[in-house]
Amino acid sequence: MSREQTPTAHIHAQYDEIAKTVIMCGDPLRAKFIADKYLTDSVLFNEVRGMLGFTGMYRGKRVSVMGHGMGIPSIGIYSYELFNFYDVDQIVRVGTAGALSAEMQLGDMLFAQAACTDSDYGHQYGFPARFAPIADFGLLESAVRVARENGFQFQVGNIYSADVFYDESDKQMKWGKFGVKAVEMESAGLYINAAASGKKALTICTISDQLVHRKYASAEERRSSFTNMMKVALEIA
Repeated sequence: MSREQTPTAHIHAQYDEIAKTVIMCGDPLRAKFIADKYLTDSVLFNEVRGMLGFTGMYRGKRVSVMGHGMGIPSIGIYSYELFNFYDVDQIVRVGTAGALSAEMQLGDMLFAQAACTDSDYGHQYGFPARFAPIADFGLLESAVRVARENGFQFQVGNIYSADVFYDESDKQMKWGKFGVKAVEMESAGLYINAAASGKKALTICTISDQLVHRKYASAEERRSSFTNMMKVALEIA
């Protein structure tokens, strides 16, 4: 790990301005919401390209929260730099997902145990076969415990990290037949970066779109009302 490589082109923070645990979310305004609502003594460490990042305290623990943008290429850059240049130990992604399972309801949480993907992000490592990106079991186990203690609705299972948002072929719905519970666009890249760096990662998603039943949450609900996943992420940080 190299503090000499910080600040980076994308994160304008000194090496010691970022905590060992970072909670990441696609929308930088969600990162600000978390910092304002839950952290004390929070300090802005990044605003390059509008990708806000804050470090503060949560119940005596030093925690950072930062946006990562949309898609595997974007989270791939930010998580790589955090793991490899800022020596971050673990990243917990909190975000929204579209349910591919008829059983999941708007507002339910999904802890992504593993991530299918149509992305070629992993090709850079020259794997002899397809790599199966998975979450860190310790983080997953802790998230389940916290959710149960608080009576939060959640499921654990596979997620699909898609390279496209507007899927005109509608092929992503086929994943549901194989038990894949939801679709988003980042977890596979995050999990691959964690594995390559010897670090830990977990995605916690809230269902914002019920794709089977065609029910959808509003933009404001996505940003500020899906707070259970934020509470779980902070508790396991």
